Amino acid sequence: MKATDLLVQCLENEGVEYIFGIMGKETLDLMDSLSKSKQIQFVNVRHEQGAAFMADVYGRLTNKVGVCLATLGPGATNLLTGIASANLDHSPVVAIAGQAGFERQHQESHQYVDLVKVFEPATKWSVQMKDVQTLSAIIRKAFRVAQMEKPGAVFIELPENLAPQMTSAQPIPITPIPKSTPVSQSLEEARTLLHQSQKPLVIVGNGVIRQKAAKELRTFVEKLQSPVIHSFMVKGILPKDHPLNYFTFGFNKKDAGLPIIEESDLLVVVGYDFVEALPKDWNKKMLPILHINPLPAEIDEYYPIKEEMAGDLTETFKALNQLDITPKSWVPTGNVKEKIKESYQINLGEQGNQSLTVENILTVIEKLSTEQTIVLSDVGAHKVSIARTYQPKQAGRLIISNGLASMGIALPGAIGAKLASPEAPVICITGDGGALMNISEIETAKRLGLSFIIIVLNNSALKLEEQMMQEKFGHSFGTDFGNPDYVKLAESFGIKGARPTLLNEFEQVLKDALNQTDEITLIEIRHE
Repeated sequence: MKATDLLVQCLENEGVEYIFGIMGKETLDLMDSLSKSKQIQFVNVRHEQGAAFMADVYGRLTNKVGVCLATLGPGATNLLTGIASANLDHSPVVAIAGQAGFERQHQESHQYVDLVKVFEPATKWSVQMKDVQTLSAIIRKAFRVAQMEKPGAVFIELPENLAPQMTSAQPIPITPIPKSTPVSQSLEEARTLLHQSQKPLVIVGNGVIRQKAAKELRTFVEKLQSPVIHSFMVKGILPKDHPLNYFTFGFNKKDAGLPIIEESDLLVVVGYDFVEALPKDWNKKMLPILHINPLPAEIDEYYPIKEEMAGDLTETFKALNQLDITPKSWVPTGNVKEKIKESYQINLGEQGNQSLTVENILTVIEKLSTEQTIVLSDVGAHKVSIARTYQPKQAGRLIISNGLASMGIALPGAIGAKLASPEAPVICITGDGGALMNISEIETAKRLGLSFIIIVLNNSALKLEEQMMQEKFGHSFGTDFGNPDYVKLAESFGIKGARPTLLNEFEQVLKDALNQTDEITLIEIRHE
């Protein structure tokens, strides 16, 4: 069989269901081989960046590897933003791109760029296939590297002349990634450290979602009886009304959760990635750290480690929960929890305010959502509001791009989310800045017969940048732009468009849209 037939067999062996991408001359052999697969569906997108975002969110929600495909040159470089985003948010993704044949890589040549070098800084591993006999090993290694802690992106370059070569090789069998647990001495030292502290605080990061350790962590928290705060990306670990839930942190100067950190005497930092917020922004007092993470801690002067436990989080907490842990039952002073609720506008309640503020909209979404509802946030001023205000009913059902924080992820991400969880309601929230970056993917979603909700917050500006300029200089510049009629634009794609002007109208439109199982609805919210 030819090399691309083997490549498809290797992808099938890895359990791949979808490949998101755009074909080109250099990937014709691969497309021919994919056309024969009964397992893999090729999703022909409108822009390669959208393909990478789809693969990111699909991988994030399934804990499987998301796969995207492009041709050489501009096709591949269009993937780069989404691949870098997946890598920094630790989503398992494998990107495959065609390349010029070996015979013209030594000289200046049409559409030839050294893609391996381009993708190296944005991936865990970037490699060119040089010999068809190495294909099976490269694919197996790529998927393994993408899934190992910390998960991330891998780039594979397939030269055009290698694709049709013949081979008798076979896919390599999958072996599970081994799990490790801290040694008993580390567990006992951690227990002693917890016993000696008076006011331990649990800080939860994205690794808890990746490692599927939410249940075991909750058991630990119930035993310790100490406050818990979350990064943006891990909301939902504790129920909204849980007495130990002190919501989110990571907002720098406007972070209402910082007083809790400053009052504690030990920070129990679980599954936290520095990309979520650097320690200097939240541990200015350099409080001692109990580091519980799949990997050893990074070195940082604002992250002074007293004890660390590196290993699989689920297994670590199973072992830790077997120990006698002294409950602390302390409550931060100064009525901090109520101040956080007020600052983050949590529990707005029925105040009779019909204005379409982001916080009011989020309150309605939270009211109508279920445990299965997936909400995706694009990047902009609304992202901060979502990170503060919205409380998901289940961990891992709020998708926020936080590492690279790339605008344009929400709409294509909704496609990845719906394919990952077909039965789940999906709502993507985007500003008008991010919306038009990948709005062409509505056609992709419509063609696939998907059903989800797009909420576009229209203020004809890059609002977050406008706010930052006003704060720094007292004026803004270069932040304004014009917009189309989003309702008419939605209709031109063959989907439903709505423009409510009051909160109760928005609630009814959202309720109707959630009841639709075969239609995409775009809801435009106009802001001044």
